[in-house]
Amino acid sequence: MDLELSDNRLSAGIPVALLNLTELNTLSLEMDELTGSIPHEIGLLHNLSLEKLEKLIINDNNLTGKIPPELSNLVNLYTLDPSQNQFSGHIPPEFGQLGNLQYLNISANKLSGSIPLELGNCIKLISLALNHNSLSGDLPVAIGNLRSLQIVLDVSNNKLTGRLPAELGNLAQLELLNLSHNEFSGNIPPSIGSMDSLLTLDVSYNNLEGALPTGRLFRNASIRWFLHNKDLCGHLSGLPLCSSIPVLKHHNARIHNLGLAISIPMCIAIILLISVIVILQKGKGSHINTGTAGTRDVLSVWNFDGKLAFEDIAEATENFSDKYIIGSGGYGTVYKAQLQGGRLVAVKKLQPSEEDMNGEKGFLSEIEVLAKIWHRSIVNMYGFCSHPRYRFLIYDYIERGNLCAILKNEELSKELDWSKRVDIATDVAQAIYYLHQECNPPIIHRDITSNNILLDAAFKAYVSDFGIARMLKPDSSNWSELAGTYGYIAPGICFGVVVLEIMMGMYPTELESIASMGQRQELEMEDILDKRPSLPTIAEKKEIVLLVEVAFACLQTAPQYRPEMQDVYQKLVMHKPHHSASPSHGFRLEEIREV
Repeated sequence: MDLELSDNRLSAGIPVALLNLTELNTLSLEMDELTGSIPHEIGLLHNLSLEKLEKLIINDNNLTGKIPPELSNLVNLYTLDPSQNQFSGHIPPEFGQLGNLQYLNISANKLSGSIPLELGNCIKLISLALNHNSLSGDLPVAIGNLRSLQIVLDVSNNKLTGRLPAELGNLAQLELLNLSHNEFSGNIPPSIGSMDSLLTLDVSYNNLEGALPTGRLFRNASIRWFLHNKDLCGHLSGLPLCSSIPVLKHHNARIHNLGLAISIPMCIAIILLISVIVILQKGKGSHINTGTAGTRDVLSVWNFDGKLAFEDIAEATENFSDKYIIGSGGYGTVYKAQLQGGRLVAVKKLQPSEEDMNGEKGFLSEIEVLAKIWHRSIVNMYGFCSHPRYRFLIYDYIERGNLCAILKNEELSKELDWSKRVDIATDVAQAIYYLHQECNPPIIHRDITSNNILLDAAFKAYVSDFGIARMLKPDSSNWSELAGTYGYIAPGICFGVVVLEIMMGMYPTELESIASMGQRQELEMEDILDKRPSLPTIAEKKEIVLLVEVAFACLQTAPQYRPEMQDVYQKLVMHKPHHSASPSHGFRLEEIREV
């Protein structure tokens, strides 16, 4: 049983009478006006009436006092969110006993003391937010035990000190690490450079010094992640080169080391310069029936050890033969190409107008922006070529193709069960949020459709074709003008349409009518859901209803009532229930508060 009384302006304290609800799985009292403290009786062993409780969500209230350690007796908890209240005291070390905990958010309170070492025992944690408190002391080495952390580790805006533990590098699945606005000192551990999953690292407003680690993240990093530190340096625009930072020369050995520090980079730079000249000369002689002499080609490909050249793509596609076409659209044609090493890539040959072909400077500036995008739910771009008659982009090849085609395929749509469909929608929400909030400058995807969502062999979703419209129209690079351009549809609205398409198994042609019914809570879900997959389980039914509610919110006519994509993604993740094997039957949208 779930009890969700969110945003109902409830006042007074948390009723002790709730302890009588022995079958309660979810207690959600977020965004109310509750005062007082959490009843310590809620977790007393001799009166453990809430032993089945899995989600306790009481954020955005005016609750005070200490967070009772007795909560640790609720061993089935996997979501605990008392954030944005007025709680004081310490984080209970007893929380380390919550072995099933996946989401812990204690941010925006008045907590003090150190971060308990015992939190390192919560090895199932996916998301941990302790930011905006007054926590002090070191960041525990035991945090490195939380190898399941994926969504976020946020300890920003505290009073933490000491060196950053190298064990942070153990968090191989983590996507967002925020250590900003503390008093950390020393170097950024080199182990962080090997965290390939990391999308955002914010260490600004600390006392860090020394060279940035190497690794993909630091090559594409934003300078704002490192501002207001002591002496950080590295090859990042806005930071000083490490060789330019003053070094005390106490003896000849230090002078010798300094000489090496300067001479080695100079040698490398000379070698790189020679290599670039050779590649460009090679590119100038590479063409495919161009019919235009004397016009230069620009070629740049990453992650292929410099061995890929223009003619390799031409050879792999037999001069862009139609038999290699795997897709086409308004922005160009996509070819499947197998490189000499056996790797499969997708080559998108753009079809700009004659006036766009003259805007090479704008094209290259857009490529520079897109090259910095690296996300697990976005198709990675490996390179490009600007040729007198052709411009093409080189991407990862995603096996199953686009979502639209899969939904139209009777067999594949059956294989696309409800759990996979929910995961696809969540992945797309995260990708859009990343493009909007984490990219610098922001990337506004202007064509979010099922045609631009690709699925791999495991039905994992990848957003594609972001930024292409901006690349072809350099004069529209001012994002403040984007919303006024012809044909522009807000990404949130597009996301809502895609979610309904995923749930219905087809494009929602009667969108206005469906949205109107949904917003009035009158929608019979069984009337619109795709009939081809097996019936959803009880847990999947909750996810479906939540997704559809989010979709309708995104389809609100008035922009001020539409949620931000960050809120959409966090809502989908934080409210993800455990899965039950029991199938469910017909249900209405309003049943979300009754299940």
